[in-house]
Amino acid sequence: MLATMTAEAAPPLRQRSSEEELPAIPAQSMPNRSPLELLIMARQGLAEAAEEARDGQRYAAAHLAALRAAAAVLAIRARPVTGQRNQVTNVWGLLVRVAPELREWAEFFAVTARKRTVAQSGVPQVVTAREADDLLRDADHFVTVVTELIGLR
Repeated sequence: MLATMTAEAAPPLRQRSSEEELPAIPAQSMPNRSPLELLIMARQGLAEAAEEARDGQRYAAAHLAALRAAAAVLAIRARPVTGQRNQVTNVWGLLVRVAPELREWAEFFAVTARKRTVAQSGVPQVVTAREADDLLRDADHFVTVVTELIGLR
């Protein structure tokens, strides 16, 4: 589905030279792990999702893996600021601010977030096996794109 969104379309997301150039986001929205740790967790989450038999839990685990990859981008591309209120604090909205080249991915995963929340709560038959498998593939692709953009591949 999202095969058109590749790492080739955007330059690497390496740390910028000056903190002033980094987009500011609310400090409470910043990840408290390193980008590498977040990507390792994302890959582990994908592996766990692939082994999950329950469709809803597979869907939720795949989405969580994508969230961790997005957080890795935030850890590299943003600087925390305190005192900002009423700002976008949704990971997908923040991702668009700090990495506009990932806008299509962010919009896709933002749309799937509500269903993930319901599936994660254990409501049966919220997602089909196909939806869970498709999201797992999309999340895997997104994690790969982020890994390449960050320059860790």
